[in-house]
Order: sequence, then C-alpha cells, then structure tokens
Amino acid sequence: MIKYISFVIALLILNAAFCQDRPNIVWIVVDDMSSHFGYQGEPLATTPRVDRLAKEGIVFSRAYATAPVCSTFRSAMITGMYQTTIGAHHHRSSRGELKIELPRGVRTIPELFREAGYFTTITDASGKRNGKQDYDFVYKPSDLYDGIDYSQRKNGQPFFAQFHLRGGKIRNSEQGYKAAMADMNLRVERSAVTLPPYYPDHPVIREDWAQYLDSVNYTDIEVGRILYRLEKDGSLENTIVFFLTDHGISHARGKQFLYEEGILIPFVVWAPGLLPQGKVRDEFIAHIDLGATSLQLAGIPIPKSMQGRPLFGPDAEPRDYVVSARDRCDETVDRIRSIRKGDFKYIRNFYPQRPYLQPCAYKDAKPFMPILRELYAAGKLNEAQSLQLAEIRPEEELYDLTQDLWEINNLAEDPAYQDKLSDFRALLGRWVMDTDDKGRYPESIELYDSDMAPYLKTLKSRKPESAAKVEANIELMKTWRMEGK
Repeated sequence: MIKYISFVIALLILNAAFCQDRPNIVWIVVDDMSSHFGYQGEPLATTPRVDRLAKEGIVFSRAYATAPVCSTFRSAMITGMYQTTIGAHHHRSSRGELKIELPRGVRTIPELFREAGYFTTITDASGKRNGKQDYDFVYKPSDLYDGIDYSQRKNGQPFFAQFHLRGGKIRNSEQGYKAAMADMNLRVERSAVTLPPYYPDHPVIREDWAQYLDSVNYTDIEVGRILYRLEKDGSLENTIVFFLTDHGISHARGKQFLYEEGILIPFVVWAPGLLPQGKVRDEFIAHIDLGATSLQLAGIPIPKSMQGRPLFGPDAEPRDYVVSARDRCDETVDRIRSIRKGDFKYIRNFYPQRPYLQPCAYKDAKPFMPILRELYAAGKLNEAQSLQLAEIRPEEELYDLTQDLWEINNLAEDPAYQDKLSDFRALLGRWVMDTDDKGRYPESIELYDSDMAPYLKTLKSRKPESAAKVEANIELMKTWRMEGK
C-alpha cells in the first residue's frame, strides 16, 4: 500500500509540474473543536458531510496541534514552522508598537502558492467575507491573498483556498448560537450528554457541553455548503480538501492546555481519484505538516528550512513524537511543553508555583468557570475534578494513555517510571535547542506592555468590566514575576 500511495503521489506531482490542470488545494479549518465528530465515535454528533470526507479520504487519527490557542496555531500553520521557532508563541502578540518579524527566510504558505501561479483566497464559511487570519507576526494581507472568492481567478488558474469556520465559537454569542440553531433545526438532547470524568455533572456545564456538540453538528452543515459549491462550479473533481480544527474545545482542560482535549485534533485529507480512499493512518503528525503536504501535492518545492513534513510519497518521514507548546495567552503568562510519544504523554510546567487556571479574562468569562471555582471552594469536587483547580501544579506530568485515557493519574512520582521520565526530559531538552524554542527566554515587560495597551484600549471601549479584570490580571502577572513564581 505504501508503494501504491507513493506511486499515486508521484503521478500527481508530475501532473502538477507539467500540466495546466494542477489540483486545487482547499483548507477547511474549524475553531475550538476537539475530536467529537461522528466518524470519531461521538454518539451525539450528526455529521454526515464530515463523515463522508473521512470515509472517502485519509484519516490521520493522531494529529496534534503544536499550539492549543488560535493565533499561535495559525502562525505555525501558515508558515509550516513551530510558533516557538519563529517567535510567534505568545497568543495575540504584535498588537502593540513592538512588532514580531518573521525570521529571515521564513515564507508563508500562501506566498509560495502565489509564486507558483495559484490564486490564493481566505474566507469564512459563507465565502463572502474575509476569513480569520490572526497571525502573531507582521505581514501584509495583500502579499498573501489575492482575494476572498476563488471564482475571481483567471480561467484555468488553480486556486489555494482557506475556509475558516466559527466552530465552537458559535456558542460565544447567544444571538449567533440561536441563529445557527434556527438554521439547523436540530439540537442535542441535554440528558444524553456524557461529560469527561474530570468535569462535574452540573446543569450549566452540561448545557455548555451540549451547545458545543450543537456547534459540531452545525459545522457539518457549513462543510456541506462548501463542498456543494465546489461541486456545483465544477471544481471538486480536481480539488484536494484538508479538514481540521485549530485546537480543542474552549473548556477548562481543553483550549490553552496540552491535554488531549486541547491538542488532539481531527485531520482528514480528501481527494477521491487523486489519493487513496477510506484509509486510517495512526502515525503521529503535527498540524504544521499541513503546509508541507499541500505544497507537495501541488508540485511546489518545500523550503528546506520548513519544519512541517509531507505526509505522502518518498519524502514522507514519520514522526517518532509530537511536541506542543503553550505560552502567554492574552494577559496570562505561562509556559508549558508536552511530548506525545508511544503510549505516553509528558508535560512540563515551567511555572509550577502558579495555579493551573490562572486568572484569564477570556476564560473566566466562560459560563463553566464560575461554577468550577465555586464548587471547588465548597469542596464539592472529587479528586479528578479538582485537578485543574489546584493552586500549584507539579513540574512534570506523565500519563500512560492506554491505561489513563483522561490523563488523571500522574505517574511522574512513581518510582517505576523514573527512567521513562528521564528519557522525556532529555528529549524535550534536545527539542528546545534543536528548534530554537524562543519560549525559553522570558518575554520582556516592554513587549508585554506593548501588546496589552491596544488590548486594554479595545476592552475599555467595548467591555469596561472586562478591561478592569485584565488590568488586575496584568498587575498580578507582574507581581508573580517579581516574586519569582
């Protein structure tokens, strides 16, 4: 089968190099969703369009985001580089006067497609409005994108189109959620929801999770509309579609954290007639492999410095492990690294004297956060449910995911696992140096303040109460830094 796949890829690349009928490349990227689609076994998911992509395409069952929050994920995705290598590891950096420039020689994927003659676009699910870019470095959109709608291309010109869907963010707005539900006319039965064991079964948390699953089902409808349009205008037959999410659900242990809920993502490549159908591959891949693979399938040379790897053909090099990284998110300072290798997950917390759930205006505004804090203070959470509310955290966490799917039993203190722990420490140390992980250098106060200034200005004009919380959090972050926490 491997030889067959290599043969198909070779033919595709030859076609791209010597024929005008080069394949179109489409990315469908969804916000804030973990692995809860029908093809992944979620019983409350009604997702026939995404399931079709999985059934007729190639499913990568162990795909990981290198960052568990949107802007750093996108910065890595659009360059095929670790966000920690290019200095784009802080969520929503480059908002202030002190800007982050890409390192010399690093190019974005859309630029490489444009130079190869592709028409490049970025849009939302409607295909009529700009899609989310949100990159943590300085760039000119006009250098990356030709427009919003791929139909504006020249006759016969191939296109590279990015579709960015709201996904789990649908439930961020009551009005937006109601509009989506009215459009879909389908709601998950609340009593049927099963929560992970590390969350208490509280009505507010159950409702929030149900709304999230509603948004999964609505996302499927949006995916169907994109596929229908591609088919209607005659583009689908020669198009390679990538479907993935940017990170996990926006919940206590999901978005912003390196547990499976936050970084294990759906990743499907669909191209009947161009690639094998109905295959499941369970090797580790990183989301930055998306760019390299897209370039490869379009017959475009992959820059030698790109850290993403092609997933097909003779140049495909399986990953022995995947690394994910969390750094500052808005005003909240943190540094966490994880390695997923074999059956194990290793997590290193570089700020162990701080709470798991540090004050964060964005996350504290979620409906589940006040409930979790209230129940924890009242002593109403069990041991597993209390993990994420602890005031301090271990420097290291180690989980055997074959025995501990939910990452509850930390083996880092178990004498039987000290050799494995030592191996992970060494592996992370090498990765930090080999990839030039810039997170090892604390962010300067000047850069931090520069990013916070426009953020606070916007909040003060729109949400004064949130601005006050952010200001208090900023002072707390600076105090903890002075105290060496």
